[in-house]
Formats: sequence, structure tokens, C-alpha cells
Amino acid sequence: MATESTSQIENTEPSLPEVHSSVRVSSSPFYWRRLLGFLGPGFLISVGYMDPGNWATDIAGGSRFGYTLLFVIMASNLIAILLQSLALKLGVATERDLAQICRESAGRWTSFALWLMAEIAIAACDLAEVIGSAIALQLLFGIPLLFGVLITGTDVLLILLLQRWGFRYVEALVIALIGTILALFGVQMFLSKPEYWPALRSLLIPSRSIIANPDMLYIAVGMLGATVMPHNLYLHSSIVQSRRYPRTPEGKREAVWMANIDSALALTVALFVNAAILIVAAAVFHRSGHFEVAAIEDAYKLLSPLVGTVGASTLFAVALLASGQNSSITGTLAGQVVMEGFIHIKLSPWVRRLITRSIAIIPTIIVVAINGEEGTEKLLLLSQVILSLQLSFAVVPLVLITGNRKKMGEFVNAPWLKVLSWGCAVLIAVLNGWFVLQMVQGK
Repeated sequence: MATESTSQIENTEPSLPEVHSSVRVSSSPFYWRRLLGFLGPGFLISVGYMDPGNWATDIAGGSRFGYTLLFVIMASNLIAILLQSLALKLGVATERDLAQICRESAGRWTSFALWLMAEIAIAACDLAEVIGSAIALQLLFGIPLLFGVLITGTDVLLILLLQRWGFRYVEALVIALIGTILALFGVQMFLSKPEYWPALRSLLIPSRSIIANPDMLYIAVGMLGATVMPHNLYLHSSIVQSRRYPRTPEGKREAVWMANIDSALALTVALFVNAAILIVAAAVFHRSGHFEVAAIEDAYKLLSPLVGTVGASTLFAVALLASGQNSSITGTLAGQVVMEGFIHIKLSPWVRRLITRSIAIIPTIIVVAINGEEGTEKLLLLSQVILSLQLSFAVVPLVLITGNRKKMGEFVNAPWLKVLSWGCAVLIAVLNGWFVLQMVQGK
């Protein structure tokens, strides 16, 4: 059985071969030096948890309900840590990514359907990034939305340049942009003077009103859909293999442990960013009686006057631009993983980027040309609905495979982890199904 498994791995091209096992990790006896070599992939993944799609739901939740929905951000983040842990473990244990192993385990047509769902999710996420970046350019430089959308297509040149230099440069740029977002919202929180104790209590203790109030539940489920990204599960199972660790049982065990630290640390940063967006919205808009602020543009216009600091709105827009650009990098990599893994089609990164960005740009250009800013708000909401619909098509295969001893060997999910993983999978499916139903009914 072991010989058959090894043969399958040898006959399968590595995931993202241009970066596979390309990043050295230290063999130093010092723990922290070995850990430094594994830091990076988790931060690429965390980008999807603080993209422009999250901003809209966080702003709406904070302005309308104050700090109450902070617990939803915490719960969503814990679910994300669990699912990303399963994804990285799958990559290390099987030496394949989620798309590759789905292709091997499922039938031809099932694999094609899963690939199609993953591509739709990536296009929806890219749509949010295009809109977020275009809005940021408009707010900062007065560039019309239509031209801003076109400008966002040029980011492919930066990605190609960084990939030529090495994967560590891609990770360094992403971490730098995350640091920028983190610092800017740290300043925003200081300027907005929130009530820290009520915010902390709402973060740790759930309120009954989240379930009892249908309007609050609606936004809460939207937050969940905007937080857990399906394409991140495919991407994490791939880029965790970029480290040059020993492909032995001991080496894999350490790789899983180190990668989990990297992932948990990065997603904690994402938790702070999302919580900060909601806290600022609650402290500035909800406290001043502006309960209906949900659009990013409205938040930008009101922020400086209500905070009393001229630069508050500018800080907000710069962070939005950094968020949009960061997300576009990980979207390109995720697109490569699912296309190569599911249907074995290899494309140059610039061709892949051109295809995914065109899918996002073309409908955005049409909507902006016809409806202007109001149309972008609807598109942003639509992107989150699409992501909600696609999520279970990535989560269920992930939970199934990581619970299969033949696939995972000693890394198979423990019984308690199987129960917890299936519980999260069912919860996500039910809540997202309810959310989409409400959207269809126009509530």
C-alpha cells in the first residue's frame, strides 16, 4: 500500500512546481530559527480574511449594531484557523494540494464540477478586490471608478516581477502590506476612542440578540461568508509545500507544527484587522447615530468629520488600497493551483492573471458605466453571496480527505477533530444556505 502511494506521488507533478520546496528552512537546534523559515504562507492566506469584501460587512455590522457582532468575527476566525490547519496538514501529509488529491479521489465529472466551483469563487473574490482597489484610487486621487478598474489590471506586472526573484519576495510584499493595514487601523482605533471594555466583552461573550434579531443574524452570516474563503483552502495546501523540510515522518510532523503556528499567528492579525474595522465603525458611526453606514465610500466621507481628524479618511483609503492589492496576489496563486491541480492545464502566470482579472474587470466596467457607484455596492454584495455558495464545495472534500487514513496516514484527523470539523462544515452549509435564501427573497 505504501509503495502504491509513493508511486502515485512520484508520478504527480508537485503543486506550483516553480516554488515547490524552494524556500530553505534552518536545521539549527534553536527553535525560533527553524520557525522563521516556516513563517510566510499563513500571511498569504490571511490576506483573504481581510479583503475589501470583509470591509463592507464589518462596517455595516459596526455602524448598525455597535460592538455586538465582534463575537461573530472571533467565531469565524476560530473556524478559519481550524480549516486552514486541515488544509496545511493535507499538503504536508500527502505532498499534494487539495485540488490534486480531489482529482485523484473523485470521478472525472466531479473533479470538473469542483474545479468550476473553485474558479467561480476566485472570480468572485477578484471582483471584490477590483472594486475595493478602484474605490480606494478614487478616494485617494480622484480617479474615476471606470479608470480605476482598468488600472487594477496592471498589478500583474508586479506579481510577475516578484515571482522571478523568488517566493520569499512575494511573501515579503504581502507581509509589508499587512503591516501597513495593521498600523493604519491601529491609528484609526486610537483616534476613534472606542469603549474598550464593552468591545472586549462583545468579542468574548456572545449576545442572544445575534440569533433573536433576524437583521443582526443576516449581517452575522454575511460576515462568516466574507471571512472564510474557499480558494484559501486550495492555496494553503499548496504553498505550505514551498518549504524545503525533510520529507520524512519526523520532518513532516515538525512542518505541520511550525505551519500551524504560522497560520494561527497570521489569522490572529486578520482577526485584529477585522475587529478594528468593526470597532472603528461602532465607535464613530453607531455612537453618533449614523446607523445605516454600509458603503465604503460613505464611511470614507464621514470618518474625518466625525473623528475630528483630517487624515482619518486618508488612512482608511490607503489601508483599503493595500488590502485590494494584497488580495490580488493570492488570487493569482490560487488560480494556478486549482487549474493545474484539477484539469492539469498549465498556463504562464501572466496568462492566468489576465484571464481571472478579465473575468472580474469586464462585468465591473459594464456595471460602473451604467449605474456608477451604486452598481459597485451591489456587485460587492453579489461577490460575497457567490463566495458563500461555493464554500461548502471546498470544505466538505477537505474534511472528507483529512479524515481518511488511507490518504493521510498518521496525520489523519483524530475522532474529536472529525466531529469538530464536520460540525463546522454543517454549520457553514446551513448558515450560508440561509443567507443566500434571504438574499434571493430580498430581505
